[in-house]
Amino acid sequence: MTLLHHEFRRLLEVLEELNPAQVEDAQTKIHEIRRKTEAISEIEARSGRDQRCPFCGVDRRMKWGRTRTKVQRYRCGGCNKTYSGRTGSVIGRIHRPDLILAAVQDMLGTAQPQSVRKLARQLGLNKYTVWRWRLLVFSIIGSGQAASFSGIIEADETYQRESRKGSREWVRHFADPGNVPQPPRPRWADFTAQGLKMKRGLSRWQLPILAVADRGGSRFTPSSLEM
Repeated sequence: MTLLHHEFRRLLEVLEELNPAQVEDAQTKIHEIRRKTEAISEIEARSGRDQRCPFCGVDRRMKWGRTRTKVQRYRCGGCNKTYSGRTGSVIGRIHRPDLILAAVQDMLGTAQPQSVRKLARQLGLNKYTVWRWRLLVFSIIGSGQAASFSGIIEADETYQRESRKGSREWVRHFADPGNVPQPPRPRWADFTAQGLKMKRGLSRWQLPILAVADRGGSRFTPSSLEM
């Protein structure tokens, strides 16, 4: 239900009478509503670009109420089935499109992505849910076509730390030193006060990841994913 003009003005007047704690609660609620509105706008934009029925392909449809998440539902004029902008998409069975959009923005934004646990606490979700959503985003990026670049292109390597916890290379080396070479990284027992010193920074065991970007700063954005 949309507020009338005088009702909205009255709401603004009431906001001035809130105490600091109530202002924080109101700001959190407005942020949540805005996040849901952005997700609905993305879904509506997808249904506006492609007006064909995902079941039969007919482009004749009519509005048929809204879903539980306030997304516009349509009824096909050919098969009489109902659908929305999420039907047939990778998030068709996800009931919180606003939260997955926030997770995508956290992954592909300009800032460094948060950990799974921290993002789960921020969104009020289970850590395994956030982990599955990230795997879903990775599958979308991996299955998409490679981006085409033009002009001068720069390529560089990015090194990420590799965990060797539970590795058995030293055990294999001591069991068969003739066939198994000594690993390039010393054992933890070798780092003593009289022996080797623990160095800061990345170890010699690093995973190179090729990062490609053009002069225009092309990169993946949340809107480039097909919701």
